[in-house]
Amino acid sequence: MSTGMSTAAVRPPTPLSRALQAFPILMVAVPFVLLIAGLAVPSWVVIFCLLIALMLTGTPISIALGLTVLTFVLALTHVPIESVALKLFTGIERFEIMAVPFFILAGNFLTYGGVARKMINFAMSMIGHWHGGLALAGILACAMFALVCGSSVATVVAIGSVVLPAMVERGYPMRFGAGVITVAGSLGILMLPSIPKVIYAIATNTSIGALFVAGVIPGVILTVMLCAVTWYIARKRDYPRAQKASWGQRWRAFRESIWGLLMVVIIIGGIYSGIFTATEAAAVAALYAFFISVFVYKAMPLRDLPKVLLQSANMSAMLLYIITNAALFSFILTNENIPHALADWILAHQFGVVGFLLLANLLLLFAGNFMEPSSIILIMAPILFPAAMALGINPVHLGILIDVNMEVGLCHPPVGLNLYVASGISKLGITELTKAVLPWLFTMIVFLVIVTYWPELTLWLPRKMGML
Repeated sequence: MSTGMSTAAVRPPTPLSRALQAFPILMVAVPFVLLIAGLAVPSWVVIFCLLIALMLTGTPISIALGLTVLTFVLALTHVPIESVALKLFTGIERFEIMAVPFFILAGNFLTYGGVARKMINFAMSMIGHWHGGLALAGILACAMFALVCGSSVATVVAIGSVVLPAMVERGYPMRFGAGVITVAGSLGILMLPSIPKVIYAIATNTSIGALFVAGVIPGVILTVMLCAVTWYIARKRDYPRAQKASWGQRWRAFRESIWGLLMVVIIIGGIYSGIFTATEAAAVAALYAFFISVFVYKAMPLRDLPKVLLQSANMSAMLLYIITNAALFSFILTNENIPHALADWILAHQFGVVGFLLLANLLLLFAGNFMEPSSIILIMAPILFPAAMALGINPVHLGILIDVNMEVGLCHPPVGLNLYVASGISKLGITELTKAVLPWLFTMIVFLVIVTYWPELTLWLPRKMGML
């Protein structure tokens, strides 16, 4: 036994593993060698080679962003190191960033507070008697939870942990249920409050309130599309249907869920009436979520409060650290004039609006294979934004387009967070779950095309509410 283990321990690396280990070093070394040799290498090539090389070594994206900036600044520019230190602090010295920890806290309160179960019961009373009724109720509950939550992972956890065991108990295949909830959970970042929307607003100085409202109609349409695919599959495979609820049962279910749904009225009403800003709405949402979880539904005892606060603080710290380093990365891109150079290149090649939006989608979908949404937005938004403005694309439309791309990235490997969360709940392997989500993932791609080339779908509601 020991001989076998020692043999395995000293097994020589394969040529492929050697190549993979050497590749990041080569990516960094080649541009620097060319620069030392006096050959002109565009700054963007050096910057992105550094970033990709660090990511390939397994360095977390937040640290990779910071190290890329420091290496480039110290080796290849005359930017004072004091400017980098100053940018490190001023990058997060913005009032809008306070929305991030508050929405995370609100989502955690709602997850622990029994709000999701009330919404599922209400959705089940309305459409549970249709083919695939419980799966349809799961999608509808995801949409309602998304209206008040702002996090796709929290939506998958809150709805999936209740719906998936119930679906298996009633005779649904686990693959079907997990596929539905994985994709439906991504509604958490499209509907009203959304952490990626806040991050995009910070990166591009776009109105957070307009972005919140702009996601409502696209979110409703995506909900309908996902429900249509689910109903078709359930009808074709003859999945179970529940008994039709009476209007009295529906009214009772609605009354029980009304406290959670009232948060939608508070957020939209408060922003639209000017009572509070979108950032202040996040604080109000967190306070309201705490109140209904502890004192109305009484599903979260006060002894769980420290645990919820600690989880929220951990996630907030992680996101804020990424935002800080991404602000540094954005600073060096701007200092090297890379975003405006890209905008000039796109205009010079006459891609037009259609071609630019297609290119933006391809870049974002490609990035979704390697990074999580916050990092993608903080890196790509400052690059795409100047070109979009030069082409006359509305910044709110661009924000929702990026948001939908992030939804797609959450639902496929290798870094799809929804996929891993749903895998943990359903106990399915990632490969099996990836196959299970395909019908709904293709539906989301179709939806992405609709959102991309029909801007009024996104802009009509904020324009009617006077936010544009």
